[in-house]
Amino acid sequence: MKDFTAASDYPVAMDVTPEVTPFFDEDSNTFSYVVKDPNSDACAVVDSVLDLDYAAGRTGYEHADRIIEFIRDNGLKLDLQIETHVHADHLSAAPYIQEKLGGKISIGNNITVVQDVFGKVFNEGTEFQRDGSQFDILFREGDTYTIGTMPAFVLHTPGHTPACMTHVIGNTAFVGDTLFMPDAGSARADFPGGDAGQLYDSVQKILSLPDETRLMMCHDYGTDGREVQYETTVVAQKAENIHFAGGISREEFVKMREARDATLGMPRLIIPSIQVNMRAGNMPAADTDGNVYLKVPINKL
Repeated sequence: MKDFTAASDYPVAMDVTPEVTPFFDEDSNTFSYVVKDPNSDACAVVDSVLDLDYAAGRTGYEHADRIIEFIRDNGLKLDLQIETHVHADHLSAAPYIQEKLGGKISIGNNITVVQDVFGKVFNEGTEFQRDGSQFDILFREGDTYTIGTMPAFVLHTPGHTPACMTHVIGNTAFVGDTLFMPDAGSARADFPGGDAGQLYDSVQKILSLPDETRLMMCHDYGTDGREVQYETTVVAQKAENIHFAGGISREEFVKMREARDATLGMPRLIIPSIQVNMRAGNMPAADTDGNVYLKVPINKL
């Protein structure tokens, strides 16, 4: 494990440009990605989505099947599935994709913190393991890996959640919910385990990457009616981000972020999403009747 303290510490391969294909889920405004090594058939999937009709309690696979079809049609080999964090606005389809194509399921090692916090919120019993063992890989700050021949490394970027990780693959960083497009600013930091000060520090870490590093968003909401967008750069964020351009101080950011978060309601799918995603996309174990149930904690969020 390596802690990065300066931009020069980052092993960014700016000469390697991954082939990135986005898949947009309109219901949750989520971007998932297939990330292909330009020199082989190896690829990764970032932040997949399981369809959910919440009112009916029914899951579906349309979004995941589009990703599976793309990988199969292009003769790709799925090496890795990346969860940038425990999402609160959609369910992960990672186990379903793994069943069809393989690909180890990964997340940041601080998933154990999230599991501990939300294990209490949802009154999970001792059978719910809080050690991250539901995932195949737990990444730590500074870990390096490859997708085919393509070099990659991870940055721990908490604040939105304790387990948020930014994956830098070649010259492209997948930032999860830490940053949004420049006209939308940054993620909220008021979920259990979130921290606005940590979020500020994490954004500074991301903005210390080389200026031309491509940044891929996890969400976009079409600010002011524009078309949804998923890609920007470090230099664009530094110059234009409404929460960071102009050199806002940590104290100023925390004050602004906390005031804004106080006006926000909970995400529509937070209750099912957290219960499933802290289990690596798996549903809770079936009850004695063979059916699966999710819990609704009252006055806990």
